[in-house]
Amino acid sequence: MSNSALRRVHAWGAEHAPWSAATRRDAVFIAAGVPLGLPPVLALCVSKFGELLPVVVLCLDLLTVTQRGRFRELRGLVIPSRVGPDATWLARLRSGFTWRQAGYHLLAAPVIAIGSLLVLATGGVGLVLATIYGWANLLSRDSSLRFSTGWTVTGAGLTSVGLALLLVVPWAVAWLARIDERAARALLGPNRAEVLERRVEDLAESRAGVVDAADAERRRIERDLHDGAQQRLVSLAMNLGLARRTLKDTPSEAMQVIIEAHEEAQAAIAELRDLVRGLHPVVLEDRGLDAALSGVAARAPVPVRLTVDLPDRLEPTVEAVAYFTVSEALANVAKHARASRVDLSVRQDSGRVRIIITDDGVGGADPSRGTGLIGLRKRAASVDGTLAITSPVGGPTTITVELPCEL
Repeated sequence: MSNSALRRVHAWGAEHAPWSAATRRDAVFIAAGVPLGLPPVLALCVSKFGELLPVVVLCLDLLTVTQRGRFRELRGLVIPSRVGPDATWLARLRSGFTWRQAGYHLLAAPVIAIGSLLVLATGGVGLVLATIYGWANLLSRDSSLRFSTGWTVTGAGLTSVGLALLLVVPWAVAWLARIDERAARALLGPNRAEVLERRVEDLAESRAGVVDAADAERRRIERDLHDGAQQRLVSLAMNLGLARRTLKDTPSEAMQVIIEAHEEAQAAIAELRDLVRGLHPVVLEDRGLDAALSGVAARAPVPVRLTVDLPDRLEPTVEAVAYFTVSEALANVAKHARASRVDLSVRQDSGRVRIIITDDGVGGADPSRGTGLIGLRKRAASVDGTLAITSPVGGPTTITVELPCEL
């Protein structure tokens, strides 16, 4: 046997020796499971025709919480719960998690508890037998028998049996602890499908948080630009305009500089307004999606026939996604479709808002060719929305977007 193998065997033996800390921890762990595993089955056994079965079923959650506490405190194992406190009783009865709980408390835990009792009792017997010489000398009143040949032969045999039991018991203790841990993981915690479902829910929540944070950051930047830089540029343009009108005696070269500065300031204001509108239009926050889309349709280079049927305001994040989706779609139509008319319909139905954008252009829109359609689809997906495109060659092109009214 190689040195590394010998070291592994030595390390395993030291860890599972009767006097090791690991064996003591495992023994305490399985011993703590005995009073939790046996009472439910004993209660059912002594009751007539399962009279206590409803009580045991009602106590499943309490037993599960107690068992989880045992695993957490004695094994450092955190077993997540599956059914929340807001679940109805009917949902709980239909849940596979409830039946897995019952399987652990009424089958796995009692079997492991009985095995733990047998193993611990075997360990106690082994300890007594391994120290038989001491017990014999302590309990025997006839001193002539203490070191007689009979006691020597019998004591040696019993001591050997005791030592053998003490060597085997740590293996059994560690094995029972592992079996209990695996059973608890499988029956008291969520299964793989439920873990994946919870992970999807967590990812959806985190994604919604990121989208909300991005929208809030856009609003903050829009307010800062509108209340700060834009106001300063407006003030500068007003002063330059006043100087342009009143300073009549200024040399022509200086007046030309003032005129150019005034025009540049006005152009900067127009660009900044477009930038602010692109970040988050004020009208969207103040008056809602209907008014904001009316402004987009009025500014579009292609005539847009707009129909909006929204009885209630949507969530701010959903409104922002709908607004920017329509804005980008109309920009794509103006750049690529060569259309003469666009029909834009926004309707709310069954908790979702449907946006249909149809143009009479040349068609042939393909998301893989980088026309901005991939960005539109990703923007809709950021709030669990969908985007479908129908664009045969020769037109018309129809973009259908569905977004949830609430996140």
